[in-house]
Amino acid sequence: MDAFGIENHGYSPLISQKYVVKGDFEVYDGMDLLHHAMLNTLPNINKDGGKDEHGKTIRIPDFEARQKADTLITEIRQAFVEWLHAQPDDFKERLTDLYNRKFNCYVRPRYDGSHQQFPGLDLRGLGIEDLYPSQKDAIWMIKQNGGGICDHEVGTGKTLIMCVAAYEMHRLGLARKPMIIGIKANIHEIARTFRTAYPNARLLYPGKEDFTPENRLRIFSDIKNNNWDCIILTHEQFGKIPQSAEVQRQILRQEMDDIDENLASYEKQGGHVDGWILRGLEKRKENLDAKLHELQETIDAQKEDTVDFQQMGIDHLFVDESHNFKNLMFNTRHSRVSGLGNTDGSKKATNLLYAIRTIQQRTGRDLGATFLSGTTIANSLTELYLLFKYLRPKELERQDIPCFDAWAAVFAQKTSEFEFSVTNEVISKERFRYFIKVPELAMFYNEITDYRTAADVGIDRPELDEELCQIPMTDDQQAFLDKLVLFAKTGDPEHIGRTDLSDGEVKALMLLVTMYSNKLSLDMRLISPAYADSPGNKASRSAANIAEYYRRYEDQKGTQMVFCDLSTYKPGIWNVYSEIKRKLVEDHGIPAQEIRFVQEAASDKVRQAMFDAMNEGKIRVLFGSTQKLGTGVNAQQRIVCMHHLDIPWRPMDLEQRNGRGARKGNIVAKEYAGNKVKAYVYAVLRTLDAYKLNLLHNKQQFIDQLKRNRLGARRLDEGAISEDSGMNFAEWMAVVSGNTDLLQKAKLEGRIAALESEQTIFMRTRHEAQSQLQRYTAEIGRRDAMLERLKRDWDYINEVAPPDAKGKRANPLRIDGVESADIVAHGKRLVEIDRTVNTGDDYQKIGTLFDFRILVRTERMQKDGLALTVNKFMVEGLDGIKYTFNNGHLAAEPKTAATNFIRALDTIPSLMATYEKEKKQFTRDIPTFEQQIAAVWPKEEELKRLKAEAESLTRKIQLDIAQKQQEMQAKTADNGNGLKIENAEVVDEVVRPSKSEPLSAASGNQEEPPKEREHVVPPPESDFIRNHILLVRSATNMKAKGPKL
Repeated sequence: MDAFGIENHGYSPLISQKYVVKGDFEVYDGMDLLHHAMLNTLPNINKDGGKDEHGKTIRIPDFEARQKADTLITEIRQAFVEWLHAQPDDFKERLTDLYNRKFNCYVRPRYDGSHQQFPGLDLRGLGIEDLYPSQKDAIWMIKQNGGGICDHEVGTGKTLIMCVAAYEMHRLGLARKPMIIGIKANIHEIARTFRTAYPNARLLYPGKEDFTPENRLRIFSDIKNNNWDCIILTHEQFGKIPQSAEVQRQILRQEMDDIDENLASYEKQGGHVDGWILRGLEKRKENLDAKLHELQETIDAQKEDTVDFQQMGIDHLFVDESHNFKNLMFNTRHSRVSGLGNTDGSKKATNLLYAIRTIQQRTGRDLGATFLSGTTIANSLTELYLLFKYLRPKELERQDIPCFDAWAAVFAQKTSEFEFSVTNEVISKERFRYFIKVPELAMFYNEITDYRTAADVGIDRPELDEELCQIPMTDDQQAFLDKLVLFAKTGDPEHIGRTDLSDGEVKALMLLVTMYSNKLSLDMRLISPAYADSPGNKASRSAANIAEYYRRYEDQKGTQMVFCDLSTYKPGIWNVYSEIKRKLVEDHGIPAQEIRFVQEAASDKVRQAMFDAMNEGKIRVLFGSTQKLGTGVNAQQRIVCMHHLDIPWRPMDLEQRNGRGARKGNIVAKEYAGNKVKAYVYAVLRTLDAYKLNLLHNKQQFIDQLKRNRLGARRLDEGAISEDSGMNFAEWMAVVSGNTDLLQKAKLEGRIAALESEQTIFMRTRHEAQSQLQRYTAEIGRRDAMLERLKRDWDYINEVAPPDAKGKRANPLRIDGVESADIVAHGKRLVEIDRTVNTGDDYQKIGTLFDFRILVRTERMQKDGLALTVNKFMVEGLDGIKYTFNNGHLAAEPKTAATNFIRALDTIPSLMATYEKEKKQFTRDIPTFEQQIAAVWPKEEELKRLKAEAESLTRKIQLDIAQKQQEMQAKTADNGNGLKIENAEVVDEVVRPSKSEPLSAASGNQEEPPKEREHVVPPPESDFIRNHILLVRSATNMKAKGPKL
């Protein structure tokens, strides 16, 4: 639990005057802001928005006060960091050691699976000579760790990795009963591959009829009672397996505990807690409590012969296309932060969590499952945490990370900043922009991950040659966009040609705006059939490009795919698919029978026949959505060009689309197109396309660098992009949008970030110099003290026993028990003491030389495995310095032994010389440290100037926003529609329409999205996404038509 305590003793002007934010309804002082700084939250400050028709005060967001609070909280956090740097070295060392033991303790392993043998694997049947080295390495990782993440790019052989790893784990006893689950489109191919690879394996691959309600008990019993080498199910079939009631109860109670901790942390903030946050947490707690009651009712009603997942004995899960389970539930106090997704999660993902926890409880360790996907991090920051929640719960517990907020506190930094709204305006938003401690985060991911691109694997596949087609906005598009802006500001449906809105549309106003924006970009006829066709719209431009490539590869029967998730084909309804087909037939003379829509396939059999016809060149152009054409499709043999009519929201969608053509087995591209596949991305200038490109940039940055573990910085932000990933998307997006202020701001922030990095290094160097100066000064002091002691002994010796003319000194040695003055007699006594005395590791006085004590000490040692003791003889100076000769060992001859101590004292001059030399070495470096400490960072003024420019530009953007708001409010007041203030409550918060209240007039004929995604076009609240996509394969691939980038 991230608990802390803060005490304030007495009055402080910093708390009550400097660090204060005053709103119309609340005053936040320094202590309040310090609480928010510790919790990494931002107060939800509102101002008076007047009265509604019932005379009730309306609260609207006070962005100015929120920005001030954010600035002060940032100052507090920075001051706390500076305070940490100023603490004593031992304190900082303890913190450093604690951090390193928790987070900086991972090493990226190198799994070399080249030595493995695979008994029973039929390579001849598979038609290959051997597995790829990357496949062997991944299999070895899975066997060694008992699972992990196989993060291999589309088309690099994940299916065979699954099959071989599952069989091997069962053969070697690493798993008694492994199970593979995959999507419907791929599951038959997985089963066929497994059967081909291992013809004699005991494989269970049930059909649809086996999972009907009347047959489930039989198939579940078959799974439980038989010794299968592997079981293969679809994701949907797996979801029908009952889960252990006890495991479900444990997980739901843990979620309840997390909510209780969040509630407790808010109670510490006193009266400044946003009521809607508390209500949201309490509502979630009620829902979980209802689930627990529902679970108990299910248990009570359960039949005795019910077989659940725990009873089946499954002890390893291979989850193909694991990104389909990314929507796992989690709790957070950051409810207003953009892009965190649906915290309630999906039933599908929760069911998988139950299963994995069941396996982990059985094995007593993390993992227990292998996730396979080329897009393990598909969209948002939460997905990385949720991967760890699935696979590494014990390790998260060791790191004291019990929930998402604890994880985000370590690895993410929240900011309030400016970005594009859905209508291409710039607004202020709160989100997790920065990732900190990135190398540790990457190591934590890579420790259990085998990440490979097609280039890493060495697969011979076509290179993707992407080209951006920038399309100028038509007059109709510009005119409607202006109206759409007014509609988004006012909620007045007359601006978009509507007479009224349904209750669901009113609640989901910004979702409605998003849908209209997408339609505006794609084709104005999706908004109204009254709009005319345009020779410069996406349909016309794409039709021309399709026709060009159709004729260019006529002899080879080159094929093309056209992707679009909006306005998909439906008979009898106008749609973009049919419109482009009409243009291809009527304007470009392409035979209609060679143009097909994937939605025409009513069954899996017909769908496969369509793909076979593509491979044969009988179908030359195939249209489809990401869902139906982007995954599970092997129709690449003749693809020469792909077209993206719309820009998807998620990086994985674009990657999956491109993976259909840039794939091994593309014969025409390899032999006739220079081993390249063209991909056109169509973007209309100054439309929602710019917003989507901005999102894809955010996603591209994080995902690629994290997976590759090529992180030269400890901090990543959306303004940075690697050279390998192409042009800077922030600047590209600003050019496309026409917003020169944002373009300039992006450039300024890039320079500021670079300078701040330099400044951090400078400050770290100065702190290190301070520490070194302290240490060197202390070392010089110690040597001065030692020289003083040595000089005292040496002066005394020269005083009581000065050397004669020949440089020899008297040796008045006196050993206890020897009466004679004969030096040989004393030597014999010393030899006797060496032979007979054992001091037990203590110093024992045995005589004197001058006034110096002669000491002996017995030491223990090991030699050739035997325990031995040895006596060391020394003479002790006036200040306790113990001098030895020959390391304290006596000579065997008595006369020589008696000279041991006088000879030891004769080493004092050389000892003094050594200490003088060391003192000089330490002293020599002192000026260097003093110079570093006194130095002033030379770029301080430049950084201040750039920050001032950025702040000035920020204020300009703010004023522009405020001016537009005032203009819209004035227009609203003139219209007298009464929606001016009410809309202010809706702008930042989207409530999805219920199923009973569809977006009737604006929904068009959009294809039914997959359940996991919930919607094809997410609302603007999804824009917080910390991640990235390889939209540009190399800096030289992206070309532009129209305005030159």
